[in-house]
Amino acid sequence: MEMKLVPCLVVSILILCSVTRVRSDASNHRYKVGDDVPLYVNKVGPFHNPSETYRYFDLPFCSSGPTKDKKEALGELLNGDRLVTAPYKLDFLNDKDSKIACKNKLTKEQVAQFREAVSKDYYFQMYYDDLPIWGFIGKVEKESKNDPSEYKYYLFKHLHFTIFYNKDHVIEITAQSDLNSVADLTEDKEVDVEFMYSVKWKETEIPFEKRMEKYSQSSSLPHHLEIHWFSIINSCVTVLLLTGFLATILMRVLKNDFVKYAHDEESAEDQEETGWKYIHGDVFRYPKYKSVLAAAVGSGTQLFTLTIFIFLLALVGVFLSL
Repeated sequence: MEMKLVPCLVVSILILCSVTRVRSDASNHRYKVGDDVPLYVNKVGPFHNPSETYRYFDLPFCSSGPTKDKKEALGELLNGDRLVTAPYKLDFLNDKDSKIACKNKLTKEQVAQFREAVSKDYYFQMYYDDLPIWGFIGKVEKESKNDPSEYKYYLFKHLHFTIFYNKDHVIEITAQSDLNSVADLTEDKEVDVEFMYSVKWKETEIPFEKRMEKYSQSSSLPHHLEIHWFSIINSCVTVLLLTGFLATILMRVLKNDFVKYAHDEESAEDQEETGWKYIHGDVFRYPKYKSVLAAAVGSGTQLFTLTIFIFLLALVGVFLSL
């Protein structure tokens, strides 16, 4: 009897350990003071073309240590996310002021790479406790000058994070760049850059269950990043034109056959059928192994429907926290 109780006791202990382990974890979004809530950088890309994105570290940003890729959920993979640990440490309920994240000495080539990105209004995207953050990597000062060679290009070096919390939950986060803390990228020369950040925690009354309403009702993305009507209309017109061209070619190929059947059906029956007309009788023939074919079609249809349904659920974020 005692020997039977030992395995049950071991299993019970393992279950209790697993429950206590996830009590303060990103999976249930509950944290204690000082807990490390990971911040992930995702991607960068031009502001006016959101379909063109690159990995965050494709630009020569520095890191405070070896980067680590996040184990992404199905929804994140389908969304094209490429989450990597960020050099910024945002511990739960710990305010920070002008903390140095990392330092980097940019070469001439790296300065030119950053300058090109700033000229195209590159923005970055990060995620903190599954909440998205957006911001620009730099700015261009034109000063009413028409000659682009006279523009000045600057890289933002200091980020101010404002995080709202409710008890042990993170509710909202915003990131603002310090417009006065910049690195000049105008000239092709080596530049020493010291990336810094500040963190300010504020309490809010918004419950955890409603924290995503801000992003569903009014996106934090700029308005012309939400829907590109010109691209949609351009795609629709292209599809219509291609469909019209295909229909025109098909009608020209089949026109002679239609005329022949309309005016002389008897002579058409005497002629030997060739080409596409030769296969019209194949639809009445039983295929080989029809039982296997029926089973494969039935099972395949079920699997295809299930796969599409899972993909749709993943796209709306159902599996994001799994």
